[in-house]
Amino acid sequence: MQSIAVIGGGVTGVTTAYALVNRGFSVTLFERNRYVAMETSYANGGQLSASNAEVWNHWPTIVKGLKWMFRPDAPLLVNPKPSWHKLSWFAEFIAAIPRYAENTTATAALAIEARRYLFDWAEREGIAFDPEHRGILHVYRHRAGFDHAAAVTKLLQRAGLERHAVGPAEMRDIEPNLNGDYYGGFYTPTDATGDIHKFTTGLADAAARRGVSMRYGCPIDAVSADTQGVRIATDQGHETFDGVVVCAGVGSRDLAAQLGDRVNVYPVKGYSITVELDDEASRQAAPRMSLLDDETKLVSSRLGDGRLRVAGSAEFNGYNYDIRADRIRPLVDWVAQCFPGVSTRKATPWAGLRPMMPDMMPKVEPGRRPGVFYNTGHGHLGWTLSAVTADQIATIIAQAAEKANGAAALQ
Repeated sequence: MQSIAVIGGGVTGVTTAYALVNRGFSVTLFERNRYVAMETSYANGGQLSASNAEVWNHWPTIVKGLKWMFRPDAPLLVNPKPSWHKLSWFAEFIAAIPRYAENTTATAALAIEARRYLFDWAEREGIAFDPEHRGILHVYRHRAGFDHAAAVTKLLQRAGLERHAVGPAEMRDIEPNLNGDYYGGFYTPTDATGDIHKFTTGLADAAARRGVSMRYGCPIDAVSADTQGVRIATDQGHETFDGVVVCAGVGSRDLAAQLGDRVNVYPVKGYSITVELDDEASRQAAPRMSLLDDETKLVSSRLGDGRLRVAGSAEFNGYNYDIRADRIRPLVDWVAQCFPGVSTRKATPWAGLRPMMPDMMPKVEPGRRPGVFYNTGHGHLGWTLSAVTADQIATIIAQAAEKANGAAALQ
């Protein structure tokens, strides 16, 4: 049995550890926090959304970013202060624009496949994570946004996604509580929502029951790899493994550099609020349908009867975890405008750093050195894609182990 270290206890690391232990590997997961899912997997928008698979490598996105640069409440905000990391990332982002359509369709196909793994695992392990299978409704206030969504829909349909246009009247039937004037929308009935934190903690418990060794409160001091194995140094000492999977989110770039690889992940901050629906009037007025508002770039998910999650924005500001009031205010205002009957007296703010590759595609592949693998860079779809990329990297590792065992048998 080969020993594999997994670095990172977010949803990507936990699903990877679970997939590996189910293939018979001896797995140790390293997480720098006291618990799993305490950073970007703590309070995201909740959507399991193949319908949101459009990559951002598109000239209109660049134009919007430039227009919004000096507006503090803009959906997309870029700190103009230069850094080599930021400049190199944006250069590669622009270079990936010709692959916009191809990558959008490929991401949607991954997201559709991921559903089967995630829900099968949750059912097998009895994980309660407030899932809703009502679909996701994208809403558009103006024709320009609706027309762009129609073009994106064609790319998503190439991947096999069921998504269709709806008019204002049908939108009211799908979500009766939605307030405001809209040109139209697109509805994806096969999408879903859930609480990422509950899922990740539940799957971590299941992985531990299956034999994964969980090392909490254990940041990595150094990591190296050669033909003799992978060495990991922590404040608890040095250990050697047959392989390592880097699933460290925005920390993956530095770890990859130690392992001789370049993984140009950039931290893109997103914000959320969790609205406690403490009174019956708020529970009745809150949406049951998960929404994506194109104009504000905000998403909402109902988490059980008692919570409403609203999330969004993209902030390019380095490794900055600050929760800014001027970035939270638009989320609270959106609830007041779209669902005026919902009380926002108890709205807990949060911010997390999404690990984004310049081409918006997750990095799921071996590194240059033996025993090194990556499952990282999922960007705004980490929750959506986590289960399928975990299965993919586990398959790659199993094939590498089989090949190595075969070569050893011939010697």
